[in-house]
Amino acid sequence: MDRWYSHTPCGQEFAHILAQWVWNLRLELGQQPSPSELRTTEFAPAYEAEPLSTDEPESPAAPPPAVTYSPPQWAHTSFTHGFPGSAFTPQPDGSLRCPANHPLYLQERRPERDGSLRLLYAARIGHCRSCPLRAQCQESSTTLKPRRVSAVLWPLSSSHADSSPPPDSTPARSPSAPVLWRDWPRCSIRRTWLKVVRSQMVCLESSAPFSPPRSPCATEKIFTRAERAHWRLSWDQRLARNARPADAPRLIVTLHGLSAPFAIAFGFALLAPT
Repeated sequence: MDRWYSHTPCGQEFAHILAQWVWNLRLELGQQPSPSELRTTEFAPAYEAEPLSTDEPESPAAPPPAVTYSPPQWAHTSFTHGFPGSAFTPQPDGSLRCPANHPLYLQERRPERDGSLRLLYAARIGHCRSCPLRAQCQESSTTLKPRRVSAVLWPLSSSHADSSPPPDSTPARSPSAPVLWRDWPRCSIRRTWLKVVRSQMVCLESSAPFSPPRSPCATEKIFTRAERAHWRLSWDQRLARNARPADAPRLIVTLHGLSAPFAIAFGFALLAPT
């Protein structure tokens, strides 16, 4: 609920940061009137390492044999009669070079059936947008995706063509220490804070009676479009409109019901009980 008032990623990220800051401030305010110690919760216990059996010595696992692949097989010309995969020249650094002399970089290595390996290359959208061969290469000059080229590598060894790559046989290491979580008791802080709020009383006192300045003559106020539509005002204009007049009398705010540690923590002056 705290993230959907913005439809942009930066706004949602700001909402998360603001919500976390408000929550931390709420906990800090709760710690002032009723300080409490951090509590530690064991979320996951530690596992004891099982002793290794010494009956039979373990033989070192043999490294898997290297797979030799055939030269890449590029995609043929599509029905749109664009450039085939063979029109993109391989480079020494592992990239490709398109007919317009733009680079294509390796994006994905995907294992497929019968032990084959597919290599997926992609160009940069900035190069494709201004390319004069874009319509011939991508079927249309209005597409939003860059050009992609794929190649398939087939293994030369028949023993690897019929079998999938062996899974990783390394056993997962068990945690040697428990997972601990430290936090404050939120429920008790919230209940105590509500009691403090219900016992508060706010008194506003002015040092002198305030009288609004009298205008010499009552004339009709003519609003501009910016003044009538508040959303057109800048922040400086809003602050100037809502600011307290400089000649206004001093306003004294007295809060009754705050605890002494809370007031001292925020620098509030304490009044002696009468």
